Amino acid sequence: MLSLSVLQERIGYRFQDEKLLRRAVTHRSYAAEHNERLEFLGDSVLNCVIGYALFLRDTHFSEGDLSRVRANLVCEKTLHEVAKRIDISSFLYMGEGELKTGGAERASILADAMEAIFGAVFREAGFEAAQAVILRVYEPILSNLTPETFSKDPKTRLQELLQGAHLPRPEYTILHTMGAAHERSFECECRIEPLGIATSGRATNRRAAEQNAALLALEAVQAKIVHK
Repeated sequence: MLSLSVLQERIGYRFQDEKLLRRAVTHRSYAAEHNERLEFLGDSVLNCVIGYALFLRDTHFSEGDLSRVRANLVCEKTLHEVAKRIDISSFLYMGEGELKTGGAERASILADAMEAIFGAVFREAGFEAAQAVILRVYEPILSNLTPETFSKDPKTRLQELLQGAHLPRPEYTILHTMGAAHERSFECECRIEPLGIATSGRATNRRAAEQNAALLALEAVQAKIVHK
């Protein structure tokens, strides 16, 4: 496990009370003082910061576009991407059982810890400090943001692509549900029979799992069209 001072360097904020940061990276399996309340706080701050950043960034987005883009940027998949870049798993405090089942690499746990860190910064230093941290760790994503990439979710983009090619809508089915009720995960399949494409995605809720499967299917359909 790496020192929390390394994590503070990576997020660009030095805690006066390092116990707050330790709590932010403590999973409920490790101690009674865990990160769930800070996660709740961080989720609220993240939505506000990203929403405001998008509002300032592109005047061409409508209210609906802004909502879709923000949803893509604050979802578990994107938070997991941010957490992996910072290597949050190297700082997590987790119970032995959770570690043995791969909890340190689980997308939902890493995403929650990322939100808890945002919440901890807000709790100690207020909105501007939290905003600076969020914009810092999101900078690689925000700098590559384009309306074409983010204005519509993968399911919508896939459906529009198939309609343009006069193909039927994809079929979505749940393949598996896993885990306890409070940490349930879903695996969903996206199938496009005429093209022989079947992809699967995992997430902590059905909708997100379908979106992840649709993104992989979208890439597969685009590859087939390009190589026709």
